[in-house]
Amino acid sequence: MTSIRWGSGRWTHPPVAAVARGSDLLVTAAEGSDAWRTTSYGFVHDSEHALLAPFDQDTAVEVEFTAAFSEQFDQAGIFVRVSETHWVKAGVEYADGRPQLGAVVTDGRSDWSLAAVPDWRDRKVLMRVSRSGDALTIRAAVDGGPLQLVRLVPFAPDLVAEAGPFTCAPTRAGLTIAFHAWRTTSADAALH
Repeated sequence: MTSIRWGSGRWTHPPVAAVARGSDLLVTAAEGSDAWRTTSYGFVHDSEHALLAPFDQDTAVEVEFTAAFSEQFDQAGIFVRVSETHWVKAGVEYADGRPQLGAVVTDGRSDWSLAAVPDWRDRKVLMRVSRSGDALTIRAAVDGGPLQLVRLVPFAPDLVAEAGPFTCAPTRAGLTIAFHAWRTTSADAALH
């Protein structure tokens, strides 16, 4: 397992602030920031704050953050980007009054899967995206607990991709997320 330095990534869209505090990176999202393409809502939002580095085949990326959310659609996790129309975001999003664990998979149009995790609010979350074969395997854990499967996503092995931590604040100003770790390691050996 190898830690990735916060300064070695590139931002898709610079946040309001990104301040190192010890080993953490505190990222303040701009009001209205989000990532979405067309489906159901009819709009395209391409203003997320994702800090990205190369994401090679047969590797996994992990991001740890505290899910300190309180407003509709506050969100953080891992962003995997191929292009402005082909990307995945996986993490925790505050929706309908509670934290939700899920993923948005976008290839021209976005979809959204989620499951309520009300007891994850204000706790440390680990998101892991493993790239192997023709798929991304998304897993998550809270407070050092066991990883659980979130989603399996088709992802061609020849795609050139980047991945890293992201946050968005679609409905408010002032969301600051504490990211605790960003690292890479070997891809998961099996789905189950």
